[in-house]
Amino acid sequence: MLKKFFLAISSLFFTVGYAQVKTGIDVLEELDFSPLEGKRVGLVTNPTGVDCQLRSTVDVLFASKKVQLKCLFAPEHGVRGNLYAGQLVKNTTDETTGLPVYSIHGSSRKPTAAMLQNIDALVYDIQDIGCRSYTFISSLGLCMEAAAEQGKEVIVLDRPNPLGGLKVEGCGVKPGFFSFVSQFDIPYIYGLTVGELATYLNSNRPVEKRCRLTVIKMEGWKRTMTFDQTGLPWVPTSPQIPSDETALFYPTTGIFGELSAVNIGVGYTLPFRVFAAKWINAEKYAAAMNALQLPGVVFRSISFKPYFSVGSGEMMHGVQIYITDYERVRLTELQFYLVQEIHRLWPDKDVFALGNPKSFSMFDNVCGTNQIRNKFGKRFLVSDILTLWREGEDAFKEKSKSYWLY
Repeated sequence: MLKKFFLAISSLFFTVGYAQVKTGIDVLEELDFSPLEGKRVGLVTNPTGVDCQLRSTVDVLFASKKVQLKCLFAPEHGVRGNLYAGQLVKNTTDETTGLPVYSIHGSSRKPTAAMLQNIDALVYDIQDIGCRSYTFISSLGLCMEAAAEQGKEVIVLDRPNPLGGLKVEGCGVKPGFFSFVSQFDIPYIYGLTVGELATYLNSNRPVEKRCRLTVIKMEGWKRTMTFDQTGLPWVPTSPQIPSDETALFYPTTGIFGELSAVNIGVGYTLPFRVFAAKWINAEKYAAAMNALQLPGVVFRSISFKPYFSVGSGEMMHGVQIYITDYERVRLTELQFYLVQEIHRLWPDKDVFALGNPKSFSMFDNVCGTNQIRNKFGKRFLVSDILTLWREGEDAFKEKSKSYWLY
């Protein structure tokens, strides 16, 4: 009986929204779906689109008598999350609802006129992780572009930026390096919610390319909040982002992870939280990294054997990253210091030479320029690229304030 009582209490807290923050879908439900009433709706979502009771936004909208949900649009990983990273998504039918599912991560990454012809509005509900290279915001931008061309409305159900709303890092995208992992000329960490980003992108396009945009705002979210402070449950945004804490580490190693020269924890239990190789002396490496006294971070030596990915089945040695002061740490720059110290301690180990040359273009696209690789690869000194990497950050911070919703 006592166990049942505590389970009932826990369920009550969760059901009524004990979290400090209400996401866009929860606010939409409280509005009795009035912003969607009378509109034929297409929904862009994935498993992260859930309400406070962890019910899929697909199922919530489909069950509502106020909503005419006509079709679904599948980004990377698919609407129900049953596809792996990079795997092409095909047009299909959703088994639960029987609705048609149109792929926007296959032969076409932008909804076609035919896909949009039977709807009035595209609703977007996906949890992002606040980094330019994460493809869901690219899908959002292309959906907005298609909606503008076809005269459709876009309705964004807003969600928290896990990195908070104040951290901005990294240069914009240079001509020639726009891609699906760098779709927009924004910093690598952009410090906006997905609703704010949509507003920013829409306002900074030519008038004829702007869509009719509505953002269903959150309630209770503050810019200083990282995801753990929202009280919301975390749904993995992709297979290697199993927790909200992982989202904080994605920008610390993910860029150099593109080279596959070292193991960054993908394939082990600490994705994006380590930097390791079989030839590294872990104790020596940790001492070198801590000697730099980088603000807001410390490093611990670690040895482990990955289950898959780089170094699968071999013993890897390196460092684990611990964030001690989130406000002070420069997340994206940690990996450059990690490579700098590798080159200083083991000068014969060039991570660019050790990596797959075919991955250079992806590395450059993620960085938004090839200048980072070209300059850094000459002497492996972070000081050589800091000005370039931080270019435009302050200007973006000021400009983006005009689009803050919170």
